[in-house]
Amino acid sequence: MAYCGESWRKLRLSLLFGANINFVANLNIQKEVLLAPFTTLGVGGPAKFYAAATSEKEIEDAVKYAADNSLELFVLGGGSNIVISDQGFDGLVLQVDLRGVKFSGDQVTVAAGEDWDTFVSQCINGDLAGLECLSGIPGFVGGTPVQNVGAYGQEVSETIETVRCFDRNTQEFVDLTNQECGFSYRTSLFNSTHRERYIVVSVTYLLNKKGSPKIEYKDLKEYFAGSVPSLGQTRDAVLKIRRAKSMVIDLNDPNSRSAGSFFKNPIISKETAIQIAERLGIEKMPQFPVDEDRIKIPAAWLIEQSGFKKGFRLGNAGISANHSLAIINLGGASASEIVALKDVIQIGVKEKFDISLTPEPIFVGF
Repeated sequence: MAYCGESWRKLRLSLLFGANINFVANLNIQKEVLLAPFTTLGVGGPAKFYAAATSEKEIEDAVKYAADNSLELFVLGGGSNIVISDQGFDGLVLQVDLRGVKFSGDQVTVAAGEDWDTFVSQCINGDLAGLECLSGIPGFVGGTPVQNVGAYGQEVSETIETVRCFDRNTQEFVDLTNQECGFSYRTSLFNSTHRERYIVVSVTYLLNKKGSPKIEYKDLKEYFAGSVPSLGQTRDAVLKIRRAKSMVIDLNDPNSRSAGSFFKNPIISKETAIQIAERLGIEKMPQFPVDEDRIKIPAAWLIEQSGFKKGFRLGNAGISANHSLAIINLGGASASEIVALKDVIQIGVKEKFDISLTPEPIFVGF
């Protein structure tokens, strides 16, 4: 029998995975796929079912397959901001792997499966300002509106124009405006009020052709010492600063085996900050203004002040030697060890400061 085109592709996959693969229309569904290799932290058990969607139709097919088989559905992006349990996920893990970037003046539409940092580099090479401070962040484009990704004084919500999604409630593709996304600090409707409803397909950013870089964050101000850098110079500086903190994924740097910043910087009232400082005899806590009544306290400072220094370890999990906000896999760590360290840190900060630290990563299968 002769095989060609789609038939050959299916035969080849069947030979590779044997009985561990099913086909739903053009969607390849694999069984018992280990998820740890899909994550930057490198922990996690298997998915009962796994599929990678490379088209909008395949996203529809995957959602239908999960519904028809009463399976819980988890949407996986670049795996840079998740902790997967040792038991894995007893449902269908769908990795959105759509590709494509379209530039049109100041507007750029990019598919959810594109690598984020590669996309940022493309924008800077095109002299488009608005994302330069977000260089070096791991993961896919589709995850950026979900977390309202931000760093060094810049957030994606400043430049996102629309987010194209598959609405699991209506079974239709929709385009949500910036306002409809409900952005706030590290938050959007995608990870709060409607966390199970939408699957991000593509994001349209409105950037600034020949615009100036955003130099507002303390580290960048100190780096450039009053000079006016180009977009490329700003990107280089951000990458250099992040690498010094092991916050750029590097196979040769064990301190970069993390899920990025593990805790959000807590936002508290100015009055509460004063009360804490007086109770602990602290002259002044480091802080950043949020509005008239509230400030943001660096989580890294709270962690260190609670006795958890850089390099602290608990079993095979530890705090990065270069950044106290990153929990790392020291080699062979289990998800339970990562969570145990998270819990110890949260308890320590709560006991000393009466402040609750909120994790940034998504916890899957717990």
